[in-house]
Amino acid sequence: MKTYFTLGACALASVLLVACGGGSNNPSTADVSTKASIPVTNITPQSNFSFDISDVDSGKGLMFFTDRNNKSVDVIDMKTNTLKTQITGGFAGCDTGPSCNGANNDKSGPDGLNVIPGTNFIYVGDVNSVKVIDSNTLTVVNTIVVSNSGLRADEGCYDPDHNIFMINSPGESPPFATFIDTTTQKIIAKVLFTDPGTGAGGPASAGLEACAYDHGTQSFIDNNDGSTANPHGEVDVIPAAFVMQGTPAAPVTLTIPAIVPGNGFKVFPLGNCDPTGLALGPGTDMGIVCREGTTNAPLLFEILDRTNGTVLASLNAGGGDQVTYDPSSNRYYEADSRWTATGLAGVGGACTAAVPCTPVLMVIDAGARTVLAQVPSGNNAHSVAFDHATKQLYMPYSSAAAPGGCATCANFPNGGVLVFNIP
Repeated sequence: MKTYFTLGACALASVLLVACGGGSNNPSTADVSTKASIPVTNITPQSNFSFDISDVDSGKGLMFFTDRNNKSVDVIDMKTNTLKTQITGGFAGCDTGPSCNGANNDKSGPDGLNVIPGTNFIYVGDVNSVKVIDSNTLTVVNTIVVSNSGLRADEGCYDPDHNIFMINSPGESPPFATFIDTTTQKIIAKVLFTDPGTGAGGPASAGLEACAYDHGTQSFIDNNDGSTANPHGEVDVIPAAFVMQGTPAAPVTLTIPAIVPGNGFKVFPLGNCDPTGLALGPGTDMGIVCREGTTNAPLLFEILDRTNGTVLASLNAGGGDQVTYDPSSNRYYEADSRWTATGLAGVGGACTAAVPCTPVLMVIDAGARTVLAQVPSGNNAHSVAFDHATKQLYMPYSSAAAPGGCATCANFPNGGVLVFNIP
């Protein structure tokens, strides 16, 4: 397919609130310029486009994201910025059908998506399962069943030291993470998220979000939506050695033990955060996206030391979902779908006509730990992927018509995938 538009005219650039030429004299955009919008099959100016996580395979020149409306993983050719194909293979879609209006998030899929480095495989969370895509043939080649509850496996992360893939199932009771040996594509362990040290019968986590693997500490770092001690969120650190008690031949179900010195488990409180996205930054930094559900709470992006939980910066720059870190520019790029004009959370954290959202691509200087730019993006644009080879950043977005409660979405009316040039 052809791209919807390519910027070159000053008039169009001004409509998109991007400086002509994208020059460094415009601190509001930090040299980030909007390049194109890629149409997606079956997405119209009236569609409520339900998508989730994005990732890129730079070697193959492809960007992937999960698309519930079409029950597919959509593939963008990054050389031409066109929709290459839509991979189907039994994905759940929206639980209420193709319109996705009123869909139950926990019963919809596909959800999270991770390109597994050094392999030809992509792991995709779906209802009851993880589906494995071969990136050479662009087909689903395996389904790894993680439950029979009718609930989704959501966001995941990859440990290249031990070839383990972790994926969260946030809607389960209690929520759990599944750990998969990527060499055999078999489950080795499940970890139940209850309050540390209380055992399987203890209070369940409020849900699980993004995770990351830290080579330095040989640990999985996970955003936990809430515990008894930290009802609005914490970061849980799980040693890889703990889950490696299980094997493909003898998988195990585990509960996080009591947090005691020396056993490698850690909990970092996040205050009033309700965490979503997570990305490892420079040194021992990590960036946490907060999407506060408390009306009028500041929307925060927190930067912590991932070895000890020290809060290094708390920026009024949250309200999103996925975040990615680019080491070449030393920047975080955050998809802030629920950002507002005041920088405060809407009613219950939602976008409404009374307190509308103003979605942006938030650009954060990871070295100075400061906000560089807020670049306007499209409706519900909560997913972001950056390609180091082409210096292009991708953000799927919904039509201006749905979901409701967006003050600035008329600038991006049709839905699709926005493409940004990154310096």
